[in-house]
Amino acid sequence: VVQTEGGRVEGRSHRMGLFRTVDVFKGVPFADVPGKWEKPKPHPGWSGVLKAHEYRDRCLQVTLLQTKTQGSDDCLYLNIFVPQGLKQSSGLPVMVYLFGGAFLLGASNDVAILGDSLYDGKELADRGDVIVVTVNYRVGTMGFLSTGDARLPGNYGLWDQHAALSWVRRNIAAFGGNVENITIFGQSAGAASASFQMLSPHSRGLFRRVISQCGVALSPWALQKNPMVLTKKIARKVGCWRSDEDEMLACLRMSDPVGLTMAGKIDFKPPCAGVVMDLLELAPVVDGDFLPEEPGRLFHHAAQFDFMAGVNSMDGHLFAGVDLPSINQKNGNTTVQDLKGLLAGLTKEKGAAAVDSAYSVYSAHWGSAPEPAVVKKTVADIETDFLFLVPTQIALQLHANNSSGARTYSYLFNMETRIPGLPRWVEAEHAEDLQYLFGKPFSTPLVYFPRHRDLAGYMIAYWTNFARTGDPSQGNSRVPVPWPAFTKHRQPYLTINHQISKTSVSYDLRAEYVSYWTRTYSRLPSVRREEDP
Repeated sequence: VVQTEGGRVEGRSHRMGLFRTVDVFKGVPFADVPGKWEKPKPHPGWSGVLKAHEYRDRCLQVTLLQTKTQGSDDCLYLNIFVPQGLKQSSGLPVMVYLFGGAFLLGASNDVAILGDSLYDGKELADRGDVIVVTVNYRVGTMGFLSTGDARLPGNYGLWDQHAALSWVRRNIAAFGGNVENITIFGQSAGAASASFQMLSPHSRGLFRRVISQCGVALSPWALQKNPMVLTKKIARKVGCWRSDEDEMLACLRMSDPVGLTMAGKIDFKPPCAGVVMDLLELAPVVDGDFLPEEPGRLFHHAAQFDFMAGVNSMDGHLFAGVDLPSINQKNGNTTVQDLKGLLAGLTKEKGAAAVDSAYSVYSAHWGSAPEPAVVKKTVADIETDFLFLVPTQIALQLHANNSSGARTYSYLFNMETRIPGLPRWVEAEHAEDLQYLFGKPFSTPLVYFPRHRDLAGYMIAYWTNFARTGDPSQGNSRVPVPWPAFTKHRQPYLTINHQISKTSVSYDLRAEYVSYWTRTYSRLPSVRREEDP
């Protein structure tokens, strides 16, 4: 039983090895039930002992198939995993995990396929000797609807994360954590969230290090630049459309949260002109408060945080397969026109000139008659670069350029996919890194091979060393090779798979493509287009 600011909580102890256990506290409240589109408020506390034995509801959201909603507005809870040896733990590094899910869905205890939930922190806590905390936050319409001004500023989900980090800072010492050594890490929208937390002026002193896996604040899907257009669209769907904006907002405030959440689902109705990225509409906004300006201009706030970021080699494949299904069909033919159409969808703000210039860069290595698989892989590469890899490289560079003594690390995760039925050229799919980091090959050994356990051991070692010391090569865990820091003038990165050796350290990740998007493409003039009504 641990004493927190709100009252006492009782967890359960899980045996991990001969003299090792992990104490697990599930469903600890870090804020009160939030008001609709309001910042989170402190929890009033409880009397007696709170039995923290079960996960609590996820925040209200659409289901994966988007046919209905699940979850509740009473959802601001976190889970804590504390490793224990022969003596009571104290002064441990703390790692706070933010889940992904396009800012639309997800939970701190996401789907259990075999055994425990994907984000179960026991293996990571035990093997890395760190406290792991997983956090819920509001998503979808209830977490991110915004008018772009003070009436409905948005970013409620980011404020929830901030409230959870503040709670951890105030309470984690009682669980054996070091309040001066907190790392936030996340994947996809959770990685972008970790990056937003690092850039916000509200985060000073809350944590020390940040790990972004497959997403940063600069990712094109991570920021909604026209929130009012989206708010009007959602108002139409729930019958709140009014020409007077204030009347419309009054109606939205009285609307049922379930209907509002359904109205925020992704519209896959064909013909879906454009690309999947355009459908990910509910996202953080520049609100003048949590995010005072464009993320690219906020890296001076991140100067004191150590930062580690990377992508999976096929992060964009999932999205590319929705945009151009032929890439995953054995006999499907992906044509030059398909490729140019995809580029047109991604680069519409720059118009036709961008399509031809990007096409020439990506088809340069094809030769006169490229194999179909080469063309298909190029499609996946384009989406990976545009949505994930290039924004991450820009963020690493901005961090290194602004850093005041904090360190920067870059990686590429390229373990071959374990998803059956994908073409042979597919390497690491979006989110495939998580099973290794959370130690699934150890907790459910029957569905993995020894090489998967090797990889899981390497990732847990690098990640928890980084949380402990700010350097992934230094700490309690042995690593296969030293991982050099990314600096203003040198850009090394570590390629992460089951065979890490000296040759796994390379330089200038996909430099010609990063250079194309950051230099050539960004200098093309933008096309003026009429905003949707």
